[in-house]
Amino acid sequence: MQLDKIVSYHKALADPTRIRILILLAEGELNGQALAEKLYVTPATITHHSTKLREASLIHERRDKNTIYFSLNHYFIKNNAAATEQLIYKNINNTGGTDIVHDEQKRMKESVIKNFISSEGKLKNIPAQLKKKLIVLEYVVTKLEEGRKYTEKEINDFIKDFHADFATIRREFIMHQFMYRESEIYELNPREMWARWEDLS
Repeated sequence: MQLDKIVSYHKALADPTRIRILILLAEGELNGQALAEKLYVTPATITHHSTKLREASLIHERRDKNTIYFSLNHYFIKNNAAATEQLIYKNINNTGGTDIVHDEQKRMKESVIKNFISSEGKLKNIPAQLKKKLIVLEYVVTKLEEGRKYTEKEINDFIKDFHADFATIRREFIMHQFMYRESEIYELNPREMWARWEDLS
């Protein structure tokens, strides 16, 4: 089982200044100068720490002319906190008594795949409902090789075999933590980090 992505996430949190930056950004978007003033540090210090946070996908950056604004990646922070908990407790949570739920989930997954995946294995269209979308994304992404590093072109070509809108699906892979991107290289995340459609109502 791969743990490096979860470890990288927690390493990015293992600094008091970075934690304080995240706490301030929880109140809303701020630029680097504003963060520096609030934390009584230099703009260079903010640049250093924001780079670490961005590389770990904890924050978003938005440029407006010469000013860079930062905001939290709420989904990633919450999803990885949950992934860590699931990873730690997964053995004790896998007790009996959930067969009925699993059967219902299996039937739903099969139904969604039947409705959105053609007999040739092509994606007919991207579902609008999040739960169905995650089922379809999971179906597609499991066709990738675990541990292999893909260039952006390779990922685009892979997605085109399923659907023409490769850019949207590639973004969805990253947004829902199916894949990890660094320096235009893509790699599957551990399954524990994937957004779980089973947890949605």
